[in-house]
Amino acid sequence: MEDSLVSKVKSAMPPEDDLFEVAELFKAFGDMTRAKIICALSESELCVSDLAQLLEMNQSAVSHQLRLLKQARLVKTRRDGKVRYYSLADEHIKEMFKVAFEHVMEE
Repeated sequence: MEDSLVSKVKSAMPPEDDLFEVAELFKAFGDMTRAKIICALSESELCVSDLAQLLEMNQSAVSHQLRLLKQARLVKTRRDGKVRYYSLADEHIKEMFKVAFEHVMEE
């Protein structure tokens, strides 16, 4: 690569902190259980017991994964009495999951 091209690409690179956050975001996607939760929540808002039943897991394990997804700002919660409902944080999450899924389904 010529020096001017390297300089051009280097100047277009985002700051290290931003790249770290993107890597952390993809790390949160990088677990089968979390991928299933994101897939389910892209269809509907659900509570922990609904997700546990859907994924055939215990509520404690589901809660742990939801906590990680919430820390990564991929899901948000809404409280209705004693029940906490989970949904995707925004449409970007749904779109990223959809694009990733389309990519792996390509031939």
